[in-house]
Amino acid sequence: MPELTTEDRLPRNLGLWSAAAVLVGTTIGSGIFLTPSIVAKAVGSPLPMLALWAVAGVITLTGALSIAEMAAAFPRSGGIFAYILEAYGRLPAFVYGWAELTVIRAAAMGGISTVFARYLRELVVFPKEDERVVAAALIVAIALLNYVGISYAAALMNFTTVLKYGALLGLTVFAFGAGSGDVGHFTLVAPGSVVTGSVMLTALVRIMWAYDGWSNLSFVGGEVKDPGRALPRALILGTSAIVLIYLLVNAAYLYLLSTEEIAGVDRVAAVAVSRIPLFGAAGASIMAGIVMLSGFGSVNGTLMTGPRIFFAMSEQRLFFPLIARVSPRFKTPSAAIWLAAGLGVAYVLQNNFQQLAERFVLGTWPFYALAVAAVYTLRIRRPNMPRPYRTWGYPVTPGLFLLASVGMVVNAIVTNPRDNVVTFGIILTGIPAYFAWKWWEARGRR
Repeated sequence: MPELTTEDRLPRNLGLWSAAAVLVGTTIGSGIFLTPSIVAKAVGSPLPMLALWAVAGVITLTGALSIAEMAAAFPRSGGIFAYILEAYGRLPAFVYGWAELTVIRAAAMGGISTVFARYLRELVVFPKEDERVVAAALIVAIALLNYVGISYAAALMNFTTVLKYGALLGLTVFAFGAGSGDVGHFTLVAPGSVVTGSVMLTALVRIMWAYDGWSNLSFVGGEVKDPGRALPRALILGTSAIVLIYLLVNAAYLYLLSTEEIAGVDRVAAVAVSRIPLFGAAGASIMAGIVMLSGFGSVNGTLMTGPRIFFAMSEQRLFFPLIARVSPRFKTPSAAIWLAAGLGVAYVLQNNFQQLAERFVLGTWPFYALAVAAVYTLRIRRPNMPRPYRTWGYPVTPGLFLLASVGMVVNAIVTNPRDNVVTFGIILTGIPAYFAWKWWEARGRR
């Protein structure tokens, strides 16, 4: 098996708090503002809804606790790509990179930027059909910022993360402090609703869209200072902060609105804020600004992290050499950044939000499972490998994550086989693409 690059060509500029901000800022995007409505429609009962958000938080934490061991042991650009390469070899690593290239990364940027454009229409009047163009323009603008330097992108990420986390915390405080809600909304099961295991698992997939982003910090592992200590701490602290704020915000939604009201609106956050007397009619505009800020920061985080996967693939001779280019002036993976941005623009012009979200979530979870399973694989195969951090709760913690991952993916295929088979079919074309790449590379060396 080829060794990973011993020294990345990208400077280590990110400290602990900047690393945590990348995780939090990337994760808190559009999901917390749109997903509660989708979940309410599917589940229909308040306490099962909150329980699902808590379960999703526990799953996310088990993933972060497990991935932290890999991040500390292999603090390289590419993150999950590097872990899969170390544990399973070049073919699975290539298929993961292929999935990121064809489905995951572009769908993530496209989904978040689409929500940004949708809420911008609350503040600036423009035709609905231009939402996708605005979303594409956002991707290009943030790509330019990341091209100029990760330090600038990180500074902006720190700023936007503090603002949007503070805004969500403020929403919770004002919601419960105003006293205009109703604790009667927190009923066990709403009359007439039927909550089955399949319904819960399907809703869980939607919620995992909101939580996704916790692993993205690993992609910039090659640019984090003192990675053996900083990466595990940032992963665990950042993920815990997200779980906490998501539970608080969903409780605030339920306090201000009934389950039926949440299910009946797309912009649940805006409607909830309008119920707080202090904000009233201005609530929609205030919330639009917060959602835009959140989406902006999340797209920035995605473009900070995602291109490092393509960069790492190229470093390992699993992608075109050009993609490993580092800008001599800005010390950034310039070609990889523009490749990721181009894919995001192409996707956002062709798909709506729900299509983007579903393709992203289901496309990425099998590889999260592989990366977490690598904790077991490498504990067995390489027991003496240096591990600055060891997964808390091993072997139970990774097992819980893997069990949840398999349950969600299998349920998704069973309940919606047509769309999900297409997504996984695209990913599996990475297998013939790998052998085609090997043939092309061998031919080029003759």
